[in-house]
Amino acid sequence: MCNLKAISHKQVDDVEADGTDEVELLYDWLETLLLKFELEGKVYSKLHVDLTKTSSSALHITAKAYGEKYTRQVHDSKVEVKAVTYHKMEVVRKGNSVILRFVLDL
Repeated sequence: MCNLKAISHKQVDDVEADGTDEVELLYDWLETLLLKFELEGKVYSKLHVDLTKTSSSALHITAKAYGEKYTRQVHDSKVEVKAVTYHKMEVVRKGNSVILRFVLDL
C-alpha cells in the first residue's frame, strides 16, 4: 500500500480481532487493519501481537500497532487494497514458524 520505511511511530493504537479458527482470525485481523486505513487514515509499520485462546473454539488477537496518519506525499502510495479475501487463505505451521498465505483484492 505504501512505503513502510516512510512510516514513523508517532501513534500507538490497540488493534483487536476474533475468530473461531486461525483462518477466520487472519481474515478478521487483516480486515481490521484495512478498515483502520480506510476509515481513520492510519498506516502501520510495526506490530506487537499477542494471540490468546478465549474459549475451546475461539481465538483473540490483540496488538499494539505503531504508525501514523497516512499522507500521500510522505508515504508514497503504491497499490490500493480494495478488500481482504478468503481465496487461498491458509495458516501453515512448520516447526516454530507460522506461514500466512492470503490474497488481497487490488
